[in-house]
Amino acid sequence: MTNRLATSPSLYLRKHAENPVDWWPWIPEALEKARAEDKPIFLSIGYSSCHWCTVMEGEAFSNPEIAAFLNEHFLPIKVDREERPDLDSIYMQTLQLMSGQGGWPLNVFLAPTDLVPFYAGTYFPVEPRFGRPGFLALLQRILQFYRQEKDKIEDMKGQILAALTTLSELVPEDTVPTDLLRSGIQKIQPLVSSTGAVQQFPMMPYAQLVLRSARFESADGIPGSTTALERAKERGMALVLGGIFDHVAGGFHRYTVDATWTVPHFEKMLYDNGQIVEFLSDLWAQGIQDAAIRRAVQLTIDWLAREMTAPAGYFYAAQDADSFAKPEDREPEEGEFYVWRWQELQELLGDEGFRALQQAFDLSPGGNFPDRPGYLVLQRKQGGELPAAVESALKTHLFRARYGNQDEREPFPPAVDAQSARLHPWPGRIPPVTDTKMIVSWNGLMISGLARAYQVFGTEEYLQMALRAAQFILSQQRHPETGSLLRVNYDGIAEVPAKSEDYALLIKALLDLHQACLPLVGTPSAEYWLEAAVNLQREMDSQLWDPVAGGYFVSDAQSAPELLVREKEFQDNATPAANGIAIANLARLSAVTGDPDYLERAEEGLKTFAHMMSTQPRSCPSLFTGLDWYANLVKVTLPAEHLSTFQQQSWPTTAFTLPTEADPLPEGAVGLVCWGSKCLAPAHSLEQVQSQISKGQNRA
Repeated sequence: MTNRLATSPSLYLRKHAENPVDWWPWIPEALEKARAEDKPIFLSIGYSSCHWCTVMEGEAFSNPEIAAFLNEHFLPIKVDREERPDLDSIYMQTLQLMSGQGGWPLNVFLAPTDLVPFYAGTYFPVEPRFGRPGFLALLQRILQFYRQEKDKIEDMKGQILAALTTLSELVPEDTVPTDLLRSGIQKIQPLVSSTGAVQQFPMMPYAQLVLRSARFESADGIPGSTTALERAKERGMALVLGGIFDHVAGGFHRYTVDATWTVPHFEKMLYDNGQIVEFLSDLWAQGIQDAAIRRAVQLTIDWLAREMTAPAGYFYAAQDADSFAKPEDREPEEGEFYVWRWQELQELLGDEGFRALQQAFDLSPGGNFPDRPGYLVLQRKQGGELPAAVESALKTHLFRARYGNQDEREPFPPAVDAQSARLHPWPGRIPPVTDTKMIVSWNGLMISGLARAYQVFGTEEYLQMALRAAQFILSQQRHPETGSLLRVNYDGIAEVPAKSEDYALLIKALLDLHQACLPLVGTPSAEYWLEAAVNLQREMDSQLWDPVAGGYFVSDAQSAPELLVREKEFQDNATPAANGIAIANLARLSAVTGDPDYLERAEEGLKTFAHMMSTQPRSCPSLFTGLDWYANLVKVTLPAEHLSTFQQQSWPTTAFTLPTEADPLPEGAVGLVCWGSKCLAPAHSLEQVQSQISKGQNRA
């Protein structure tokens, strides 16, 4: 017997279609029913590759007694956070206000009259454990509280709503403090460290800001302190050597559950991988050129091409942490596709291959996976080139143990749900389920990563993959009636209005493609991608810009009635905040189009968030990246034959353009450098161009 979620295009919602819980999607009819029957809403938010979401689905939501109580006394609603990041953000903030922490699954209890929460949590077990109450007992207490403590609930809701309103209704400052960039970077830099952490997350928005700030330290570094470049290198090497990276087949897992980067939660998310590819490419451009970095970039793009690219050219969203050991298993095991046993490695590799692997990786007979004793997650001992025998062990024997006898770049069909994972005759191990939906913002992150990797490493295929994905989005992700951008695509069907992160990250990707294509001759040209970025920026301004207080709302006005507050996203999490990216985009657009209005809008946005940047700098590194672009913007006009050489290097606040017939370089000049609205004397050598850029991007 299935419930209402059975026909949903969302894989996450369909995973709950056979629960005895009488789930509703987030639709007006569900909200009206809750109000009419005076039932508190049980809102449960998660995503398809979330391990603890899967656990709770198999435990609490499959329990007939719990389901019967939920169905009788609550109105249960399921939401895919990847479809509705606006809902997820609001209710995640309420959980953080209530408990000081967050995570998924996000389970929130709402008053039906106004949708304001009065209790929230994450994973709830069936029986009490992990210091958490049993779910049925919790439901019984919450129902009693809802019925008998109306005054207390009203007080709680008032406090929550006031706190949310404070975060969303920002008052612009008159000016942006001149020392804001320096002070913000100083406070954020220590967060990119491997010391003191219980778990290790990539934290790419933070790592990117620290890496771009490395250029300032020659002038004002503190003797004896850890420099920004050292911190960025440490983060990059932890990523490419640690168990968070799949050393056999490429791709990065979401985070590690320990402080040593060893044992990950095994989901692979497109958004992490796009950001990490861009960060590692930037690290290489900055001069940190360890062979392990190049290898990780190449293998990750191999994984992307093999397992995460749709025939139409766009990129899938995620792969699960869990997979089945055998088709007859009832439940999947965490990390099953990726982990190894000591004896298994010996049998697969033989004595010589196993000894070679031991030289390069930390291996022990007892394993290093505490939750699964005896199992091993591969983690390298050091950087540099891997010996040929080790590469052979990984790429031939271990790769084939997983995938069968196929080429590393040959497309590998996704397991689209648990049933197909069990039933398909896989040539090796049973793979994790892949969520094949396309998300615009996450594709934007990967397009940017590929474009940067192409500039730095020169591999033509990286650019071609990026161009195909971008072309799909531009041609297919439009509402048939309004023409506005849509956020997700399910097997060729575009749905869900785009959010601010979709606009901002797609515009960034288009600008990155414009820069990458400038030295090239062909169709579509660099100008095609710039024109697309300009048009999309105009649409974003029309749909999401706040003309009163500045900044971009998360959702358009049509979504506002069902939201407690109309947020402006400025706090970074695993992905960069939309307003930080948008401000950087505006600065870049002003440089490459020559239109100063973009820079004025960037300044308005910075004034909107200046108070938060001053008082909560550690929450918003992407806004400081936007401020860096605004304050240190450099425009460089060079002939096409010189661009590639410069683009291989690290120029964090520089936008390149080509001379044109209407606006040629002065006679005898090889380049023209402008700092913001001031152009310098024409440069007569490439060395002079380089010197002018270096000074310009450090001037503020």
